[in-house]
Amino acid sequence: MAERPPTEGAEQGIDFSIDRSNLFLEETFTDLKSGTVKRFTPILPDGSVDKGRKPLFLGQTSIYTPHGPLPIQNVIPAKELAQALKRFPEAMHQAMEQLMEEADKMRQEKTSPLIQTPESRIIVP
Repeated sequence: MAERPPTEGAEQGIDFSIDRSNLFLEETFTDLKSGTVKRFTPILPDGSVDKGRKPLFLGQTSIYTPHGPLPIQNVIPAKELAQALKRFPEAMHQAMEQLMEEADKMRQEKTSPLIQTPESRIIVP
């Protein structure tokens, strides 16, 4: 009897079903310079617009670092595309500030001295 390949049967624990109550149509708008705004329009399983839910907007851009491009994205609070385009710079600045805060926090955790408690032999970074 032949053995099954290692990947066969591995997917049994993963649910690949689509959530038909949470479908969106994705549209992309870009100026090919600064970034991209994506509009996610809620739709019903038949493809018609779901007027009971509001569209979502997501801004994306990249900043270039000595280590290569760093992608940045953030939700843009907006009701329509024109408003999302207007609020794009502010959303990207917020995402960049949050990214810098997280990087500072990681840097501080990495450089903090080791703390050793006398009751334990565990070293806490």
